[in-house]
Amino acid sequence: MGPFHPAVLIATGLGSGRLPGWPGTWGSLAALPLAWLLQGWLGPVGLAGAALLAFLVGCWASGVYVAAGPDSDPDPSPVVIDEVSGQWLTLVVAPREIAWYALGFALFRLFDILKPWPISWLERRVPGALGIMIDDVAAAAFAMAILVLAVNWV
Repeated sequence: MGPFHPAVLIATGLGSGRLPGWPGTWGSLAALPLAWLLQGWLGPVGLAGAALLAFLVGCWASGVYVAAGPDSDPDPSPVVIDEVSGQWLTLVVAPREIAWYALGFALFRLFDILKPWPISWLERRVPGALGIMIDDVAAAAFAMAILVLAVNWV
């Protein structure tokens, strides 16, 4: 399967997951301008819908990517559609301001990297494409909770 196959393009966040170093961070960064546009055009509900769509399409694309994959990793690092979906979900509760988006980005990456329980449990126990995607939804839920507290506290 070539790099321009639709499943590969989706799974790798239009190739952002193939950038060197930190593919998850690159995927999350790539998601930010799209979230900004989506939230501006469609509001928070539209961004939530886009996150859900990214989750559903991401389950398909990551499953195809893993099935055709060059290695046996059940969650290959170039697959970052899970970060895109999780980042968008996190930003649903963020005011459309650069500082809040930056905090949402940082919180999502923190929870996605550290994977406190139950995120780590989901990553280990849920198999396949759903397993690739679901731990990032859980990381987004943690990030959203703190972001909501911060937005209401400031």
